[in-house]
Amino acid sequence: MSLRWQNIVIDCTDPLLVASFWSEALGLELHGPEGGEWWIEPGGESPDILFLHVPEGKSVKDRIHLDLRPDDQAAEVERLISLGARRIDIGQGDVSWVVMADPEANEFCVLSPRKIGDAP
Repeated sequence: MSLRWQNIVIDCTDPLLVASFWSEALGLELHGPEGGEWWIEPGGESPDILFLHVPEGKSVKDRIHLDLRPDDQAAEVERLISLGARRIDIGQGDVSWVVMADPEANEFCVLSPRKIGDAP
């Protein structure tokens, strides 16, 4: 038996809003709607990111989130803010990454740029 990772699912009350943000943020084409679902496809062996409607709003910190590795952290944070993200404080303290939230408050981190020789 084999198993393939198909999707990362992001629950949202407005899937088009959140999917549009992530499509722009990651520079990936937005697909849908198909059966009310929107998705983006990173390609290769990477899982798709699927945006599903849920009736309830977000009420607690996410238990899973995306970490993004930019070439220029400060520039990328500003670009993401211009797309509708915001910086948030979840008690992370003084760290090298920036904690942010998408338009529906789903957390993600913008890491510091990778240094030559760093492991993936």
